[in-house]
Amino acid sequence: MSAALRALRLLACSAMLLSATGASAEPVGVTVRNESVAATCAETDNVTLTFAADKVDKFRIIARHPAYIGTLALDRTDPDFETCDMARDPVVLADQVPPPATANTAPKRVTIFETPDLWLTGYIFPSFWRAATVPFRVGGEVTQGLHMVQVWVRNEGKAEEVLVVYPPDGYWRARPLSPQHLKNTAYGSSFLVGPVEQAERPLVRLKEIDFAPQTRAFTLHFADGGKARMQIAKLDRDAITLEVQFDGQNPRTFAALRSMYVTEGNADVARVAWRTLAKGGMGEAPVMSFADAENVSMLWAGRLVPSRHNTSAPDYIFEGFSGK
Repeated sequence: MSAALRALRLLACSAMLLSATGASAEPVGVTVRNESVAATCAETDNVTLTFAADKVDKFRIIARHPAYIGTLALDRTDPDFETCDMARDPVVLADQVPPPATANTAPKRVTIFETPDLWLTGYIFPSFWRAATVPFRVGGEVTQGLHMVQVWVRNEGKAEEVLVVYPPDGYWRARPLSPQHLKNTAYGSSFLVGPVEQAERPLVRLKEIDFAPQTRAFTLHFADGGKARMQIAKLDRDAITLEVQFDGQNPRTFAALRSMYVTEGNADVARVAWRTLAKGGMGEAPVMSFADAENVSMLWAGRLVPSRHNTSAPDYIFEGFSGK
């Protein structure tokens, strides 16, 4: 076992102890809104699920391999633009950002932090749909103009990318370590953490992102004030668990899941299931016909049958909503 994974397991144990002592935190039921729209383009995020509550201090996000992962012999990860028209998508050129954040014809790669078992790689693209104005800080080092930051770990001698963030719009993607029988797996759905707002598409406006390598924790500073801490609490071949805690300025709409659905066989998310704080069984529905839910304590969004699009991409679980 690598030093990075040993550290993550110790952090998970510490989180459990802290949870046991935080008796003042009470479970909170949240409202999940389905803002999805029909689409025929497989590269359009037409699925949107938002999470809202008057006061949520903590919650967790889990990206877990789909139930069928053990049956996959062939993965499909190539993009499918067959019925897509991106001509009207907004574009901001990288050279509109002050130097050194420039990339003329190809992405520029920047090593932000590096140890043998954990490293962060940043990218500056020739253009993006929003300006890259969010500083990324690790200790005393600040990198400007990044469009994307990848988190890599080494497990059993193999390098794996497990988390990615796009600072200009606050989008994240996560995935577990690959199962033994697959070389790697795909990213699929994205998620947002913080005050979700609409500006051509849902986003979270960030002022700065900090990363603490010792705790594998990000601090998200929001543009309109407040912040959240998001920690990689657990990582293995089944799932990656992210623990989120707000600093007290809790946004009403505090998270969102973005994904795509064309048909059940061409989707990154096809179904949802949820549990509420009230007694009773779980609800379940196709994602496009899901009609919102109140008092939700857990929501799963994923697939039960393999898709032709990002076949190995993980399901997502949002749970552990609590407040004081």
